[in-house]
Amino acid sequence: MSLILNQPPKLCLRKPVLVRCSPLHHSNASLPQSQTLPVTIFCADPCRPHLVRVVFRRDGDMDALDYERPSNFMEVTKMIGTSNGWITSLVHGIVRLREHPGKIPGQARTIFLPPHETLPLCQAQMATNVAMSSSSPLKEECAVAVKFLGPQLSICKPAQSNADREWINIRISNPCFFSSPVMYSEKEDMFRIVGSGGHLVGSWDLGRHKYTPKIQRLQFQNLPELSKAKRELLYSSNTSEHLVESRTTGETFMVKWYKRTAKTIYGIERMETKALMVFKIDEQGNAVYTQDIGDLCIFLTRSESFCVPASSVRHMRPNRVKLIDVDEITIIDLAAQKWN
Repeated sequence: MSLILNQPPKLCLRKPVLVRCSPLHHSNASLPQSQTLPVTIFCADPCRPHLVRVVFRRDGDMDALDYERPSNFMEVTKMIGTSNGWITSLVHGIVRLREHPGKIPGQARTIFLPPHETLPLCQAQMATNVAMSSSSPLKEECAVAVKFLGPQLSICKPAQSNADREWINIRISNPCFFSSPVMYSEKEDMFRIVGSGGHLVGSWDLGRHKYTPKIQRLQFQNLPELSKAKRELLYSSNTSEHLVESRTTGETFMVKWYKRTAKTIYGIERMETKALMVFKIDEQGNAVYTQDIGDLCIFLTRSESFCVPASSVRHMRPNRVKLIDVDEITIIDLAAQKWN
């Protein structure tokens, strides 16, 4: 049990707070009825930049290209993440958002954001990921968040006029958030980060909680009984936590992803998934372990993760998690996992 409760608590914000200039467009009782798969996802590991996997939406599913990118791809492109099919790059302090060209490269749009400032004692070369509050940065209400490795979180609204457009650079004080990815919660209308260990969730917006996040402490419940062998396996695994939100049901899940080094190829260590734990999070901060997410499926990547009805994805069955990483692509049946 201490394996799951091995980190200090995290921050989570519960009331809907404005990330946008306009009021919230919906409440928990009126959620969007559909969520489309992103056009493309670039899966990259900032600590192993020579490993990149490109995934495209194809035939109603997310499939990886069957060829590898050059080992210097990240260095040449200066890419720091993708969100909703837009590729984000950072070149000489300028963040560029480029739409995936699709079938008509000449019509791909590019947006240049204002010069980005690195906060003192922070770094802005390696990012954990990028999150976007709308399907397109051209929408007036859209906000883009870049989470860098370390304490800096930067947020900008690309569609504002040049005079008003600026980066809001936030220094996160709690180190449990330093290496965690950021996600946008449409239900809360905030950017959210789950801290290392999964005890806290922090939420930021461009209003009241711009510099002082809302914090939610999670209480783990219904934890599985682990055998000695399984406990030792998880203790020795690399663990990361990821938040996903179903727009169709309004449910929020936290996924704990356990990986270990499986082999070394040409001097490069390759990781392999050993287990997943999924927790359903409610408004009171209860994080209830579950092996049943109903008719939903989860896509988990380093760039962005999402939760959609299985019926909307070709070849996907309910209650599955599809893992797409630089090392592997695999599907986990949650109900089939054994802990003893």
